[in-house]
Amino acid sequence: MTARFVQVADGVHVLREPSLHVNVTLVVGDGAALLVDTLSTAGQAAELAAAARAVTPHPWTVVNTHHHFDHCFGNATLAAEPPRPIYAHEIAAEAMRDPDRLRREAYAELRDTQPALAEEVAGTVLLAPTHTVHGEAVLDVGGRRVVLRHPGRGHTAGDLVVHVPDADVLVAGDLVEQSGPPAFEESYPLQWPDTVAELLRTTTPATLVVPGHGELVDAGFVRAQHAQLVELAWLIRAGHTGGAPPERVAAEAPFGARAALHAARRGYAELDGTA
Repeated sequence: MTARFVQVADGVHVLREPSLHVNVTLVVGDGAALLVDTLSTAGQAAELAAAARAVTPHPWTVVNTHHHFDHCFGNATLAAEPPRPIYAHEIAAEAMRDPDRLRREAYAELRDTQPALAEEVAGTVLLAPTHTVHGEAVLDVGGRRVVLRHPGRGHTAGDLVVHVPDADVLVAGDLVEQSGPPAFEESYPLQWPDTVAELLRTTTPATLVVPGHGELVDAGFVRAQHAQLVELAWLIRAGHTGGAPPERVAAEAPFGARAALHAARRGYAELDGTA
């Protein structure tokens, strides 16, 4: 990984990991800092730590936006020694207490397209969060108010967003995607539109939104993605009512047939009460 933090607002810096385009956000206050997400492996996290140290000498607290490997597998490198607080939603934290399952899932996801990364992920030690969030938590990051909030189910059941009000920055995790379509494998596509609508209530026309992957966006981009999620949810409900196979829904849906097929299957499971 060759990447560095770039300042995007007052005391707010973003690093984009080059292979999966994952964004890590660093918030710097007076004598303290906050790291949002920790990348995929110990090696990536060590480089991330060096990049953060090039910005600030302050001790950091860690937040995981959710439990997927590319957002939390660097926890042990960044927060074990010396011990640092790690925050996550309670459902994400519970998932991270089963590291064997998460390693297996990550390996299966990567083995065909990125075998070297798959092997490294399979051997990564995972450190679970020390602090859990149910609805909302407010942190004091060196005199700066930072809000951790669970706006609802979407990409997973346990997504957190991180709001830095004094800089008008919102870190959205994988609830918002720029470099590719949203990932629906563990999603709640019928609830995701309401979750993004709730997220949008904390934005202004000037808000800088940090998506889970890709270029930084504004509230207009998020509103456009919200409209696509609304259309997708409507198509899933109509297809389920009409007895259409998920493949037919996916063929008509936004985000492309492959992503939409995952969404349709998950949406049908929601409607059938099995998700």
